[in-house]
Amino acid sequence: MNAWHLVYEGWDPEAQPLREALCTLGNGCFATRGAGEEARAGGPHYPGTYLAGGYDRLKSRVKGRVIENEDLVNWPNWLCLTFRRPGGSWFRLEACEILEYLQALDIKRGILHRRVRFRERDGRVSRLLSRRIVHMGRPHIAAIEWTLTPENWSGPVEVRAALDGTVANAGVRRYADLANRHLNYLGGGRLDGETVYLKVETVQSRIVMAQAARTRAFGGGRRLDVPRKTVRRGAFVSEILEAACAKGRPLRVEKVVALYTSRDHAISEPLDAAAKAAARAEDFKTLERAHARAWKRLWHRCDMSLDGNGNAQLALRLNIFHILQTISTNTTDLDAGVPARGLHGEAYRGHIFWDELYIFPFLNLRIPKITRALLMYRNRRLDEARFAARKAGLKGALFPWQSSSDGREESQVLHLNPESGRWIPDNTHFQRHVNAAIAYNVWQYYEATENWEFLSFRGAVMILEIARFWASLSTFDKTRERYVIRGVVGPDEYHTAYPWSKSPGLDNNAYTNVMTVWVLCCALRMLDILPPDRRRELLEDMDLPKEELERWDDVSRRMFVPFHGDGIVSQFEGYEKLEEFDWRTYRKKYGVIQRLDRILEAEGDSTDCYKVGKQADVLMLFYLFSAEELKGLFERMGYAFLPDLIPKNVRYYSERTSHGSTLSRVVHAWVLARSDREDSWRFFKSALTSDLADIQGGTTPEGIHLGAMAGTTDIVQRCYMGIEMRDEVLWLHPCLPREISGIRLRVRYRGHWITLKATRHTLTVSLDKGWYRSARIGVRKRVYVFKQGQSRRFRLD
Repeated sequence: MNAWHLVYEGWDPEAQPLREALCTLGNGCFATRGAGEEARAGGPHYPGTYLAGGYDRLKSRVKGRVIENEDLVNWPNWLCLTFRRPGGSWFRLEACEILEYLQALDIKRGILHRRVRFRERDGRVSRLLSRRIVHMGRPHIAAIEWTLTPENWSGPVEVRAALDGTVANAGVRRYADLANRHLNYLGGGRLDGETVYLKVETVQSRIVMAQAARTRAFGGGRRLDVPRKTVRRGAFVSEILEAACAKGRPLRVEKVVALYTSRDHAISEPLDAAAKAAARAEDFKTLERAHARAWKRLWHRCDMSLDGNGNAQLALRLNIFHILQTISTNTTDLDAGVPARGLHGEAYRGHIFWDELYIFPFLNLRIPKITRALLMYRNRRLDEARFAARKAGLKGALFPWQSSSDGREESQVLHLNPESGRWIPDNTHFQRHVNAAIAYNVWQYYEATENWEFLSFRGAVMILEIARFWASLSTFDKTRERYVIRGVVGPDEYHTAYPWSKSPGLDNNAYTNVMTVWVLCCALRMLDILPPDRRRELLEDMDLPKEELERWDDVSRRMFVPFHGDGIVSQFEGYEKLEEFDWRTYRKKYGVIQRLDRILEAEGDSTDCYKVGKQADVLMLFYLFSAEELKGLFERMGYAFLPDLIPKNVRYYSERTSHGSTLSRVVHAWVLARSDREDSWRFFKSALTSDLADIQGGTTPEGIHLGAMAGTTDIVQRCYMGIEMRDEVLWLHPCLPREISGIRLRVRYRGHWITLKATRHTLTVSLDKGWYRSARIGVRKRVYVFKQGQSRRFRLD
């Protein structure tokens, strides 16, 4: 098996939507799905192009009410390339007999290959080869090399290269009743003798995009001077080249596209920039070399090598590939967050959730400047979060569960259940725990980089405002002599209200309460380590008196955490009153029951009534924190943290989780790694291939699950390699599963590049040259000071 190539053989229309999502090419600025160049939206094809931060807002009428949604826009399709005999029909796969078909994604070089051999209705047999790049080193450039070879015919052909601005957001069936036309046509036509252009603008956000496409034809090893004509039908702008084909002789076409928007830096105007870039761009071969070189450098930093399991290796590299296509070094110049479904489709409307919690660990230890850029996305929206908190009658900053352009809450008011066809209220915006995730992400970035400047002037304000929010949301319960948090929703999402209450929200979600304590402790610790002058400035600017900080300390010591049974941390207060669920009957009746919420709603029932979970909730605590850290938090609150608490809770909630989210498998793979290695590997393998195999039955074609993809990389580095950043030490405690004989990876910790190689019996640590002369690395409870160029080998018990 080649662990660098994702290969699909044979034409399969039913599988094509999944293939197009997984064969997406991107560079952190924009991405385009892996549809064929001749394909237009419809049937098995959906050639979407998405721009980082490229949102637009439209209003729709649903169930007699007007609702407003902001979407990641499907921008003009730049792929369009096809051919025909003069006067005939344009080539489409569906209109031909497919004799051979191969689609291959070169993960190492970032190139999509396609080879098709086909017979048309008139008996003509041809071969079509295409190669495509979205340039990683030149973030405004994409290119196609397209080669047509007649096998049993000769004659004239017309080749059409087009830019299609007639597209709509139509990639998710359940959004079909909503407004989806986001683009207004501003102009299109010829720029010069070989280039056409298209210019559009979004309806509400007024983002202007210009695309310029330069098309050249080659035959017999030379560039051809061919007749051309430009045709425009509305927002579909095409250039038609006339060429002669001869049996057995390839006709090669190069299409180079430049794409600029009004959000880009250092330009006068998008069309002017696109025109210049298209005119100045090199040929496909030269562009391909530079593109492959950029990917080679990324892989040098980001590859994770797994020995002994080729299937896992390919899946892991595919996941890394899609992370870097969605958020790369090119993203650092943008004001953009990281969409939960990547730049690969329109599911979740391209919104940003809490998936950063699973994505940042991979970036922190390799390209932390990307993490910083994504944290700045949150920082720039801090005022909107402050306003949201004030509107809710609270202090501090309340970040939204779903975010997109300006940081307001973008969660849907109504949600369509495809099982019942009904629109139902959506209360998931009560997941306030996204705020704790943002604070956690800031601190983890600091731990990995020791970036004092960012922490002092950006991160500190975010952590303090989030701590202030949690303290103000906490109220004192005199009967318990403890603080409580009411009216929230935990990570589980299956429970958004009590079955006996008409009000949304739950009381004392354990994960939320413990994370609140962690945030408050983090804020207080951070104030202690900041330079006195900066601490004084922050307290003055935020009007944080001593009494408020003292209350934070008190809340962190007297927070309520619900328990039931024999040491089970209750998912939320009252959880024990819910009914046990009949898993056996429902599995027998429905087979796959990952989305129990939709199944029960279609039956007139609700998951709110049962002890069921969509994904990890309480177990998130064991995923984010070591046993030592949790012991400290629980004892600070006055609760005993007994040795069997973790395995007991893992068993309890594992039996009650449907894994309706791909993120759930990541967490369960982690929490089972030390106690049930066989089950842990099963969950890891399922998470690793969750998109590759589309285990949720049709969701991946709407966009990959970036959090789950990144979460699998975190399992390799943080679970199997045992990496932990704590007390200014990089701790290592490898524990490889039986299915992997070795792991090799590189991490960047506080300015140092460190190469780690682990087998089941040995660990080798090598410190490359870095910004500082030494690094503190902990192995087997002992801290070693490594100097530049030093390597040590440890025997593992």
